[in-house]
Amino acid sequence: MVRRLAWCSLEGYAERRKGCHAMTKRTSVATRHHPPKVDAALEQYRLRAHGYDAELAPFEPLRLDAIKRLQLQGGETVLDVGCGTGLSFEPLKAALGERGKIIGIELCPQMLGKARDRVKAHGWKGVRLVNGTADMAPLNGQADAAIFHFTHDILQQPEAIDHITRHLKPGAKVVATGLQWAAPWAWPVNLFVWGAAMYSVTTMGGLDRPWSTLATYLEELEVHSTWMGSIFVATGTWRGRPSKA
Repeated sequence: MVRRLAWCSLEGYAERRKGCHAMTKRTSVATRHHPPKVDAALEQYRLRAHGYDAELAPFEPLRLDAIKRLQLQGGETVLDVGCGTGLSFEPLKAALGERGKIIGIELCPQMLGKARDRVKAHGWKGVRLVNGTADMAPLNGQADAAIFHFTHDILQQPEAIDHITRHLKPGAKVVATGLQWAAPWAWPVNLFVWGAAMYSVTTMGGLDRPWSTLATYLEELEVHSTWMGSIFVATGTWRGRPSKA
């Protein structure tokens, strides 16, 4: 990522700011209707699996903050959607206690293999790993909470959000964190977002409001930005499905 952003210097400030502003606007509009690509995501994360934990180390405070916002209680069940190598498992287990359960959903077998190794190394009980897409993952029952941590592609799929919420109890806490476009004038920040997104998502669509689909399912939604506007944190409550008349 450093190499990608190396050209971003003060020299040529005006031209680059103008170009980045235009890039942000065009990308947001032109790719909004381009759905995520499963095959591309599989290859992307297969290649990243080995060094993934080290890559995400700078973002760990964001993970811990997101988990704290779930307000988990001992013995509850949480869906870790797009769980990757299981980096969220340890803080989740600390919040859930011995009786708590984690259901980790991950598309990439190589990433899930790392998660499985993590569970085995720690001897954790009550962790179920599901290899599949978020829209079709075989789930049973209803969980007390769900976390979407840096899962942009999943958040852009209404069918995935619909499937996950079907397996949440009414009143379940939901937290999503990830990349977003900063203000158009913040061109260095948006260059960071662009570089990180090119490396980790298969669609740039929705980066202006990544939580917008999820928002239609939640009540008491709160969204705030951090990291100079490049990261969003969305917190809300699943209202439950309307009862049939």
